[in-house]
Amino acid sequence: VSEQVLGQVLRELRPLCASEQRFLQEFFQLGCNSVELQEVKVSTVASAGPLSSPAHPWQEGTAQLLSEIFSCLEPELRAFLDICNKVQPLGCLQVLVTLSDSMFGPWGSSSAAPSSFLRTLLGNVLLLAKSSVNKCIGTLCKEVEEAKAPSRMRGGVLPCVSRFQEFVAFSEEVFRTSRRRGELDKAQLRLASSVFSSINSLSSANLRVNTDMVMMENFHHIHNFLCQKNIPCLEGKKREAKQRSREHMEKFVSTYLGQPLEGLSHFFEGVKARLAQGVKEEEVSFQLAYSKQELRKVIEKYPGKEVRRALETLYRKIHKHLSPEENLLPVVWQAMEREFIQQYREFEGLIQRCYAGSGIALDFTMEDLLSYFNSITVSN
Repeated sequence: VSEQVLGQVLRELRPLCASEQRFLQEFFQLGCNSVELQEVKVSTVASAGPLSSPAHPWQEGTAQLLSEIFSCLEPELRAFLDICNKVQPLGCLQVLVTLSDSMFGPWGSSSAAPSSFLRTLLGNVLLLAKSSVNKCIGTLCKEVEEAKAPSRMRGGVLPCVSRFQEFVAFSEEVFRTSRRRGELDKAQLRLASSVFSSINSLSSANLRVNTDMVMMENFHHIHNFLCQKNIPCLEGKKREAKQRSREHMEKFVSTYLGQPLEGLSHFFEGVKARLAQGVKEEEVSFQLAYSKQELRKVIEKYPGKEVRRALETLYRKIHKHLSPEENLLPVVWQAMEREFIQQYREFEGLIQRCYAGSGIALDFTMEDLLSYFNSITVSN
């Protein structure tokens, strides 16, 4: 409503100021070739606010007279802007658009364009509107950066991400018909940076789930949202969100990867450590902790049935913690399958290299492993 009132006021001011300016120039003969009237003395120019110095004396005389006649105009417009900001925190965006359109928008005729006096006055008020937008965004960014994750959060979209979405959606609607997006682009980029910073600073202390999982979901959510909006100034943030989501998914998968085969993972990590220390492959099995007998003991703990049961438990755990809104379970489970197969191949390779000719092998094959993942996916 406030922007409609402001728009109406500006539309009515245009012809009023233009006609008054023409009258003064004609009545006092303030033309380009006339002598400036020395009798015109205006003592209240300062109270009407600073105005840009016109290029010609005749323009200066006109501006002084108009400043005297409309001395209350700029203070009233400034007061109205203050009211708009108090009524609606983001109302400053609409005010900015309305003022910009009034100054720079297309007009059907030259008489519809703002007079030189009104253009100068609106320029002063426009600077105030830009300052209000900057202040509003600064406050919003501070709130986002200082916000803490909800106590004992289980996952899902963070409040700061929701605030970012709401701001972008609202601001895009406000600027939908505006050709001047400079201030909006800066505001959106500034807020996006604050949101990314807030997500990066998440502490596992306040989360009941894996921190990487929450980061993965929220960056994924931002990427999807920006794909839908297709905002040029946020293309870089969209790519960054996609990359960060991928990185945290990899970390999340790595965290849970060793759980189904924890004993085997621990054993072969030790084997790789010995190789890194310079122990020859054919001598690893002579290390007491990594002998053939110790390897057989570890393998016996992981028959095919136990591996499948462990994978089912892992699937339920991931399903429980991932929010259904993001629908990332299939993606994460496929990534888990790829990493698990890679891990299996690594185990087999180490057995063939370090325990060659021993006849030792894992209790399950690659085909078994693929069937485990397939059946879990189908049954769920």
